[in-house]
Amino acid sequence: METFDNAVDTNTRAIGVMDSGVGGLTVLKQLLSVCPDENYIYFGDTKNLPYGGKSKAQLVEIVKEIFEFFETQKVKAVVLACNTTSATAYEELKDKYPFKIYPLIQSVARYMSADKGLLKLGVMATEATVKTKTYTKEFKKYNPDIEVIEQSCPLWVPIVENQIINYDENEAIYGYLKNVLAFNPQKIILGCTHYPYLMDKIAKYAPKELFINPAQIFARYIADDLKQNNMLNPLSGGSVHYYASSNPEHFKKNARMFMEIDEMPGLVEI
Repeated sequence: METFDNAVDTNTRAIGVMDSGVGGLTVLKQLLSVCPDENYIYFGDTKNLPYGGKSKAQLVEIVKEIFEFFETQKVKAVVLACNTTSATAYEELKDKYPFKIYPLIQSVARYMSADKGLLKLGVMATEATVKTKTYTKEFKKYNPDIEVIEQSCPLWVPIVENQIINYDENEAIYGYLKNVLAFNPQKIILGCTHYPYLMDKIAKYAPKELFINPAQIFARYIADDLKQNNMLNPLSGGSVHYYASSNPEHFKKNARMFMEIDEMPGLVEI
């Protein structure tokens, strides 16, 4: 692994946060709550949205290009605020860059597995994530007795990113949920950062407390790890810079579903 020069200022460097679009803002919002003094660079890969239907090879190449952008920014860490890339690209790329990489699925599974009473778990995720069975594999690392059902929801990201209002909820929402609810899970992970936006729709068919937004758990895990590894920014008053790989104004508009963005420094084509 390469290392950056001038290691003395490493801790003041930014943390990169990436996702296919605005969904990863749910993670960034939680990070800003628990680590407000950090500097962040958010990259929304709107050009390649959605990730869910892409092959592993395609996703690895996409993530490599984004990591190369973060490398030019000399970030100290990168947050894969995306279940799909955590499932498909993390293992292949984790040791090839000079920054620490936080994968969403693996981090959340480690954190949640402290609860040994969790024996039946549901996961709603993209097609690409479900194909890898990464959630199942990661949870079984810590608890071989856990049962996990993973359900792909290919319509959910397009509904959020395109702000679709008129659709058949019975088909688009309950159609995916019914198999998972029949499994009678103790908890259901919303395994895509876009999905919490649909919580009000989802809650028509099951109680809200059944569902877990992993962004909160993920942010706490990252905050704890930064502290344990002496990587926290020693200075106060962090900053956020936002980038999109296409149509930044559309990104900015959609971002309002999760948080208000006043400025975007520019467009990064990859």
